[in-house]
Amino acid sequence: MKKGKAAVIIGAQWGDEGKGKIVDVLSENFPVVARYAGGHNAGHTVIIHGKKFILQLVPCGVLRTGCISVIGNGVVLDPMAFLKEVGTLRDAGVQVDGNLFVSNRAHVILPYHRMIELASENAPGRVKIGTTSRGIGPAYEDKMGRRGLRVADMFDLQLLRKHIENACHEKNMIAHALFNTEPLDAAKIYDEYAAASAKIAPFVRDTAVLLNKSLAEGKSIIFEGAQGTMLDIDHGTYPFVTSSSATSGGAAIGTGVAPTSINTVIGVTKAYCTRVGEGPFPSEIMDATGERLRALGNEYGAVTGRPRRCGWLDLPLLRYSSMINGFSWWVVTKMDVLDELEEIPVCVGYKIDGKLTDELPAQGCGYNKIECVYHKMPGWRTSTQGITEVAKLPKAAREYLDFLEKETGARIGMVSTGPDRQQTMLTDGFAAEMEALTGHKTKIQAGA
Repeated sequence: MKKGKAAVIIGAQWGDEGKGKIVDVLSENFPVVARYAGGHNAGHTVIIHGKKFILQLVPCGVLRTGCISVIGNGVVLDPMAFLKEVGTLRDAGVQVDGNLFVSNRAHVILPYHRMIELASENAPGRVKIGTTSRGIGPAYEDKMGRRGLRVADMFDLQLLRKHIENACHEKNMIAHALFNTEPLDAAKIYDEYAAASAKIAPFVRDTAVLLNKSLAEGKSIIFEGAQGTMLDIDHGTYPFVTSSSATSGGAAIGTGVAPTSINTVIGVTKAYCTRVGEGPFPSEIMDATGERLRALGNEYGAVTGRPRRCGWLDLPLLRYSSMINGFSWWVVTKMDVLDELEEIPVCVGYKIDGKLTDELPAQGCGYNKIECVYHKMPGWRTSTQGITEVAKLPKAAREYLDFLEKETGARIGMVSTGPDRQQTMLTDGFAAEMEALTGHKTKIQAGA
């Protein structure tokens, strides 16, 4: 049997690029969708025929009948958040049982992780990272410190009790000494998580075996990225980053599927740029136009509701992101948000100390020295909503996409002009590659 093929879908900016919708659209022909990094701090919003689904841990493939969804070993799992999300999906009529699986090697978020993160983030003198305070970072700290609890460990109740007792003793002392935080009750936590383990058990598998077996059986896989490239722990705007590998390399690490199984990498970028929380943002718009983009694009976090900072498209950042991930294709979302603008600046280069540079600074403070070089492009001043073919977009919109393609080296594969599944168009070349990967044509009309 011919081996199945795999694609990775990655956010090219700081997250919130609309990856959830794109995974949902493409999962029509991919029988398996796997999430490989992050926790329930990463929200994906999917709108199907006007009905909104906000997913935090569960991959978008769960919204497709017959599609298997996998939460890989690279994810940190909050059992309570997972069970709540599963319950919400069941109530909405989504089939989760038998279609959704969790890695037995994924690490578990416990209440003391949230306690430590919340106290640390609000401590006097601390540089605020802008975390969601959901325990993600401390859970990854414990993982790397080899003192974490994995999903498989939850079913050994004796081990679970001992782990929680020891961890609470240690974390309570640290939190009280450093932040004067009230102690957590280990016995109460044990009772809650022992009960949760029984409810989670039906979902748990060795998902590395499941995914590799799927490929061996000829099934194609989408690896679903969380956050975005510039939030990657190694390659992002450190320290204003997440705690996991958000780039394409994380797909292999976070699922147990070999890098050689990945056939293509797809980068998702907005037609402009946003960032939520603290950290560098070279092309940020600091005037009323930024507020206008936020209003037009409804730029508020799917999980937290936090307002997103808005900026112009940043080509040096996208070139860097493409280099790190190996993008073959761009998916450009929210083109319609720019419909009203008469002129659209695009950042085409950086100057540091008056000199042009192709490199992004390694230090966060280095971004403070960046002066963006802008190229102004004409707007199209007409609605792009309802257009089903790239060739039928306004001339100025096509030129905007052509400029992005020319300046970054990756090709335009999809364009989104609204939140619903149907508000999406594919280029012929991209549609052909997706058909080669899956053996099926994507129903949404293609047109170069």
